[in-house]
Amino acid sequence: MALVAGVAGVGLSAKAMGNPTAEKESGNIAYDQEIPLFSGHTKLGNMVFIAGKGAHFAGDIVAHTDHVLKELEKELLLAGSSMEKVLKVTVYLNDIADYKAMNDTYKGRFGKNPPVRSTIAVAKGGVPGDSLVEMDCIAYI
Repeated sequence: MALVAGVAGVGLSAKAMGNPTAEKESGNIAYDQEIPLFSGHTKLGNMVFIAGKGAHFAGDIVAHTDHVLKELEKELLLAGSSMEKVLKVTVYLNDIADYKAMNDTYKGRFGKNPPVRSTIAVAKGGVPGDSLVEMDCIAYI
C-alpha cells in the first residue's frame, strides 16, 4: 500500500513540474569512441540540470573559477535559462585552501539572489582533468 502511494506521489510531482518526460539536448555531449557519456544539460519540465564544468588548462584558482562560471553560463543560456535562475550549485575544490579565492571570484555571478550552494573539497585524486575547481548546477527555465 505504501509503495502504491509513493508511486502516485512521484506521478503527481512530475505533473506539477509540467512535462513529466526528460528532454535531453546534445549541448556539449562528451564522447568515448562515439558513444555518448553525458549531456551538457538535461531538462525535465521547467527544470534544467547542468553537468559539471571544469577548467582544463594551466592557471590559478581565480582563472579556473572564472572559466567554470562562464562555461556554466553558456550551458544555461543554451538550455534556455540564466545565471539568475540557478537554484543550486555544487562546487568541487581540488584544494580547500583555494576556498577564499574561489569564493571571491564566485561572488555576485548569480544576481542579487544567489542560489544555495554546497562546497566539497575532493579527496585523493582531485577534480578530474586536473581542474582546480568543478561546478554543476540546477536551474529553472
